[in-house]
Amino acid sequence: MKLSGKVAAITGAARGIGRACAERFLSDGVKVVISDVDNDALDKTVAELGRPKELCAVHCHVARRADVDRVVATAVREFGRLDIMVNNAGVARNQDILEITEKDFDDVLAVNLKGAFFGVQAAAKQMIAQGAGGGVIINMSSVNALLAIPTLATYAISKGGMKQLTSVAAVALAPHNIRVVAVGPGTILTDMVSSAIFSSDDARRSVMSRTPIGRGGEPSEVASVVAFLASDDASYITGQTIYPDGGRLILNYTVPVKDK
Repeated sequence: MKLSGKVAAITGAARGIGRACAERFLSDGVKVVISDVDNDALDKTVAELGRPKELCAVHCHVARRADVDRVVATAVREFGRLDIMVNNAGVARNQDILEITEKDFDDVLAVNLKGAFFGVQAAAKQMIAQGAGGGVIINMSSVNALLAIPTLATYAISKGGMKQLTSVAAVALAPHNIRVVAVGPGTILTDMVSSAIFSSDDARRSVMSRTPIGRGGEPSEVASVVAFLASDDASYITGQTIYPDGGRLILNYTVPVKDK
């Protein structure tokens, strides 16, 4: 129970990877604030996890600074402090790059990148105010920070920015004993993957053909990496992105070849 007694906040935690992180933290003795834009799903998750003394929830649209500030304030009000911030909220849209509208671009970047930036700021301010103990900020990136998949352009652009956000924040916050790291999952079996990545049988086969381990990952497998990075076992890791991807990044991406 290396994390026992810590306090964590997680955005986008009503389902998928965020929920798995909440479950893992609770099992490790962490008190958790979960947040999401989907109130119904958030309420359902709280009821199903059934840990009223160690868990609370707050509505949050991460593209709004006031909402993110409220998540941090809730952790302090309910549990006295904040030690771990997981900026997990994210959206993906499968679109032809020539069809992406200004609104499409703004909507994805606002949640995936601006929201994470607000989370870094809000968490860091609270961690600094608490004193020399510092804390850990974990950003949820993706293998798409490095891969160039044209139909996921806005998602990939946002996660590329996440890589630099993590690096810049790690350097800026190191003097305050705050580590900033990122996790870049491959294809994890969540609702978002079902709708945006596994959009057809051909798409699913294509992704699996480039995944050496031969399967999609489970949210709990990402949560295990998050728990490690949040612990003192990772005390000398900052500014890095860890990729639980089933071997995806060690394979070259393939493109169709036309016969001449």
